Amino acid sequence: MDIVSLTHHFLIAMPAMADPNFSRTLTYICEHNADGALGVIVNRPTDMSLATLFERVDVVMEKDILGNLPVYFGGPVQTDRGFILHRPAGNWQSTLSIDDGMALTSSRDILLSMASLGEPQDVLVTLGYAGWSAGQLEWELSQNAWLTVAAKPEIIFELPPEERLPAAMQLLGIDFANLSDVAGHA
Repeated sequence: MDIVSLTHHFLIAMPAMADPNFSRTLTYICEHNADGALGVIVNRPTDMSLATLFERVDVVMEKDILGNLPVYFGGPVQTDRGFILHRPAGNWQSTLSIDDGMALTSSRDILLSMASLGEPQDVLVTLGYAGWSAGQLEWELSQNAWLTVAAKPEIIFELPPEERLPAAMQLLGIDFANLSDVAGHA
């Protein structure tokens, strides 16, 4: 069976999504292949600021350009680890290059650059990520748990979190309020 890669796509949780981790979420898929999928939720900020996170991991912010940004709940997997979705991709120690100049980095060197240079400026920092084992995401899609659409980085980096899900829906020409929580199969 051929796997259609959803790398660099948004997953839009359908209204009937029962899992509280994903209810009303917009997830950006960083990698999707025969082994599974990995993504980060991009519309669920926490009460923690980036400045607070940097303080907790002993990184001194020399340039407080990014300090007020929120840290996001990226998903229920490894919630004690930080992941930075960013553009441009750059050259960091532990980076997954995605597409469209986007990357996901989990190494400390990017935090040091953010603290000292304020770069990269287009960042979304999460604690945790969303992960699916081989075939799991495909099964969830077959059960109408998600809508998918090609991602636009502007939605992640230029819109406030509460506008991201509706903006992704608009890429499909759909208003979230008009979606039914009852799914059917043709």
